[in-house]
Amino acid sequence: MQPLVTAQWLHDHLHDDQLVIVDCRFQLSTAEAGAEDYGQDHIPGALYFHLNRDLSGPKAEHGGRHPLPSVEALTSLFSQAGIDEHTTVIAYDDQEMAMAGRLWWLLRYLGHDKTAVLDGGYAAWKRAGYEVTADVPTPKPRTFKPQVRPDMLVDIQGVQARGPKTALLDSRAGERYRGESEPLDPKAGHIPGAHHFFYKENLAPDQTMLPVDQLKSRLEPFSDQDIIVYCGSGVTACSNLLALHAAGRTDAKLYPGSWSDWSSYDLPVAVGPTPDGEVKE
Repeated sequence: MQPLVTAQWLHDHLHDDQLVIVDCRFQLSTAEAGAEDYGQDHIPGALYFHLNRDLSGPKAEHGGRHPLPSVEALTSLFSQAGIDEHTTVIAYDDQEMAMAGRLWWLLRYLGHDKTAVLDGGYAAWKRAGYEVTADVPTPKPRTFKPQVRPDMLVDIQGVQARGPKTALLDSRAGERYRGESEPLDPKAGHIPGAHHFFYKENLAPDQTMLPVDQLKSRLEPFSDQDIIVYCGSGVTACSNLLALHAAGRTDAKLYPGSWSDWSSYDLPVAVGPTPDGEVKE
């Protein structure tokens, strides 16, 4: 299945028996804002998944601010939502497809390829003038059977051991990559050798994904390399992975702990505008 669907496609398939829609809106600065927005209005039939409670595991000293949930927790979540091997899942948000991208990635990580993200998010749906509702649906549980794909992710040891033919892409804003500011994590900068690849630069002014040819052009410098993607905590990197997938790079891997994991250790960091920058021990 293609990783993105249009509002028109979703509207046309809104009442399909095998379709599950999930609202993933979430604001990092106000954890309950997304749930409150969902309570006010959402796409008809959409369930709500909360980034912290549903799409992340418990935090520890290491592992990042949004660790991956356990396979058991995700299996239970997806089963209760009525997702099985016959179900198509469409996720949406209003955060540049980062939160929805997280669900899209998690489903694929557990072997479920029949999933996509609403291109342009909830704003695209409302811009098209389609119906919204405050009604909360009651899903019919099904049995989700996970088939974990461990090759889709890389841990901190894998990042450290990567070879010269592997590009490490940092999805964060430029000022965080360069180490000029760090509002969330204990250290500022980037992983030495990482290239800046801001996820929002994949988007058109209306917050839909750029055309495939433009995405491929952005990726051209890394066309002959393997790719690992990270961000602050493994969430906005998923919007980058969505764009890479749309451009044909379905093999790109996620470092789930991302900068929040790396910076929790006594490891070198780089600051400045280049991959190697000024490396500080």
